[in-house]
Amino acid sequence: MSQVGNHISQHGLDTHGIRTSATVYWNLTAPVLTEHALQRNEGFLADNGALVVRTGRHTGRSPKDKFVVRSPESEDQIWWGAVNQAIEPDKFDRLYDRVCEFLSDKPLYVQDCAAGADLDHQLPVRVVNQYAWHNLFARQLFLRLDGDRLARHKPDFLVLSAPDFKADPERDGTRTETFVLVNFERRIVLIGGTQYAGEMKKSVFTIMNYLLPQKGLAPMHCSANIGENGDTALFFGLSGTGKTSLSADPARRLIGDDEHGWSEHGIFNFEGGCYAKCIRLRQESEPDIYGAIRFGTVLENVVADADTRALDFDDQSITENTRAAYPLHFVNGAVEPSIGGHPKNVFFLTCDAFGALPPISRLTTEQAMTQFLLGYTAKVAGTETGVTEPTATFSSCFGAPFLPLPPKRYAQLLGEKLDTHRSQVWLINTGWQGGPYGIGKRINIAYTRAMITAVLEGKLSEVEYRTDPVFGLHCPAHCPGVPDEALDPRSTWADKAAYDAQAAKLAAMWNDEIAKL
Repeated sequence: MSQVGNHISQHGLDTHGIRTSATVYWNLTAPVLTEHALQRNEGFLADNGALVVRTGRHTGRSPKDKFVVRSPESEDQIWWGAVNQAIEPDKFDRLYDRVCEFLSDKPLYVQDCAAGADLDHQLPVRVVNQYAWHNLFARQLFLRLDGDRLARHKPDFLVLSAPDFKADPERDGTRTETFVLVNFERRIVLIGGTQYAGEMKKSVFTIMNYLLPQKGLAPMHCSANIGENGDTALFFGLSGTGKTSLSADPARRLIGDDEHGWSEHGIFNFEGGCYAKCIRLRQESEPDIYGAIRFGTVLENVVADADTRALDFDDQSITENTRAAYPLHFVNGAVEPSIGGHPKNVFFLTCDAFGALPPISRLTTEQAMTQFLLGYTAKVAGTETGVTEPTATFSSCFGAPFLPLPPKRYAQLLGEKLDTHRSQVWLINTGWQGGPYGIGKRINIAYTRAMITAVLEGKLSEVEYRTDPVFGLHCPAHCPGVPDEALDPRSTWADKAAYDAQAAKLAAMWNDEIAKL
């Protein structure tokens, strides 16, 4: 085994039981990793310098293939069920050994990095990859270390990704040949049978969602930004609801686009990069994301012209879930280190496929806790394997697939933070108006931005509010930059009776779910 790269750790791969007769590449920089990916035919360069890759048949996460190892340390804490399926320690150990054996003659790429910008709560992580482009993804998405911190790095968790290894379900206890296994006792995430890089990102999020509540901190599936006056805002929501797009505001500085913690100090980003959806991306509507796509960015499943390599962000022939992974500093004015104060305003984003919800509502504390546990939205096409069009779903805490603990644990932590810091919560619908999906139209993002701007500038504190007769939500009757009729979903439907039926249907679904909380 030869070793190449920067700051080859004294805590070598043998400490994880990983040995290879081939070369191990340590902490390579983005340009060098890009070169390796090109030399290995793992991708190609777009005309703007971004690395374009394909993820094979998995173009989204595979939540049904995710398992948590049952162990004495965590067994009584885990929220067992469909989200956290159990696998026995001996099956994990045998599969881990088989993956290590599979990798024993293959070059490996290592990134020593971290999760959590607040140094008091930072988690040292090591990512080991079979693919160079996966290692580039890890370098751009997690917190990069340098100098003495990199030299002294001792990983607390290992993420090992071997996409070319396929499990044997009968032998290994997995559902399919694809697997994402989280072992809190051995502090390892083991990934195989999938090339989709988002599995690495979300596995680290799952780890932070397990560790931080034990310290009394609230981990959150949200984006965050900060205004000129130092006011922090949070944006909760599942993929496709607008977390990345709405937090990337040219008038405000981005803290992070997806995963944060709320500590005694304030808000801190878990990551060092962004993982933005880029289907139908437009420079004029999302300039920060558009400008971040350049050399050093990884583009997953974006279609490019075979000759000119010009990108076609409208082409969804591979998947609707096209993605761009880039470091936070690619966003103009991004906050680094990515931390902020306690938030004044918190936005819950939902993508209502029924076309029934108002575009903005001000929530009471009780309503906020109910909505947080309810987590109503629509799964957007391509985000998960098998989802081909928006489907109504309820995802506790706007991130149930990533919660190892019971949802009420996270709700309690968030509620305490909201009460302590008197944060106002708003429900924002970024879904459909004028009809359900297939008939109506997606709410104009310019209107959504205008509503959020009005909140952040305090312009909705004194306007008239109405109570929605179906959902009991408090909705502003006026908002600068938004037509009054757009604030009332019923008025946007030509068929009022059809709206009433849809709203009643959604309200009944809400009540059924609330009864289960």
